[in-house]
Amino acid sequence: MRLNRTANQLRIIAGVWRGRRLAFAPVPGLRPTADRIRETLFNWLSPVISGTRCLDLYAGSGALGFEAASRGAAEVIMVDNNSVVARTLREQRELLGADRVKIIEADVGNWLQGAPEPFDIVFLDPPFHANLLPGCIRQLEEKGWLAAPAWVYIEAERRLGLELPDCWDVYRDKHAGQVDYRVVRRTADI
Repeated sequence: MRLNRTANQLRIIAGVWRGRRLAFAPVPGLRPTADRIRETLFNWLSPVISGTRCLDLYAGSGALGFEAASRGAAEVIMVDNNSVVARTLREQRELLGADRVKIIEADVGNWLQGAPEPFDIVFLDPPFHANLLPGCIRQLEEKGWLAAPAWVYIEAERRLGLELPDCWDVYRDKHAGQVDYRVVRRTADI
């Protein structure tokens, strides 16, 4: 599949790759997190992002993972099940020379069944209207994928009610258009 390099682009907002444009795969339903939302998110995370281990689930365009790496994350793991998306993410990683970014082509739910490695920050932005958030949140908490403390970014369709684990506290939340987004802090092991 050939990429349309002008229509399928996003911009890294800050950090070592500030202003760099990256291509993303022209896959139906893939919607990169908007610049304005990413800027707000990373302003919220700026005190804690440097040196962290980040997990970008349903990586899609890679906007969140590459932005985290640009801003000083020590390691970023991106997981997506679409082969075209994974190949495009690998191409963009090579263009940036982003050796701290690892791309995994796998179903997120199946991958989270594997041996857990605790992460400091998780980006959780699954396809809208697919009802993937409740199961993913449960797996992250119950299977040991989160450090204590950890930060979890959740992006979902507007007014989607979510039940969060007791040890997850909403740190910040906003909405833009048809998108609700929030950062929660996992405070401790239960």
